Amino acid sequence: MSYIPRLKNKYKDEAVPALIEKFQYDSAMEVPKIVKICLNQGVGEATSDKKLVDNAIEEMTLIAGQRAVAVKAKKSVSNFKLREGMPIGVRVTLRGTQMYEFLDRFVNVALPRVRDFRGINDKSFDGRGNYSVGIKEQIIFPEINIDKINKITGMDITFVTTAKTDAEALELLKLMGLPFQNQN
Repeated sequence: MSYIPRLKNKYKDEAVPALIEKFQYDSAMEVPKIVKICLNQGVGEATSDKKLVDNAIEEMTLIAGQRAVAVKAKKSVSNFKLREGMPIGVRVTLRGTQMYEFLDRFVNVALPRVRDFRGINDKSFDGRGNYSVGIKEQIIFPEINIDKINKITGMDITFVTTAKTDAEALELLKLMGLPFQNQN
């Protein structure tokens, strides 16, 4: 018996039937699902200090549970002292079991640690069923040791779904446990 993440079972047992009932799908294969979660962190000061990208790779690897890669600049910009090919950010893409595990930790451990948290904004959909959220501090993740942090940075988290509309994606993410703000 292999390990199945808790949220994968929740998707199959709770989300699929609820979405079929709400949106009147003909088949369970039509039901939208989360394909991948992309974590992205820009390191603006990397042009002057190369160690910042290495620190960001270590932190992102701890947070995601999967090796992060450096993102290199595509163009040279003289005003920013940026040359083509310089590492300026870090990213990691999660799929499958690691994606569900990260989503579980993000919803149940990291988000409750955000100061003055009242839910995430439900306006950050792109029109094609994908949702992005920005995090201001990487220290909300319990994997990060606060004593070893030299600079607090933020990151972008994008949930890529197979939903055709934002309403379908919103409902899917609500059923998966993302705490959206009440817009009353």
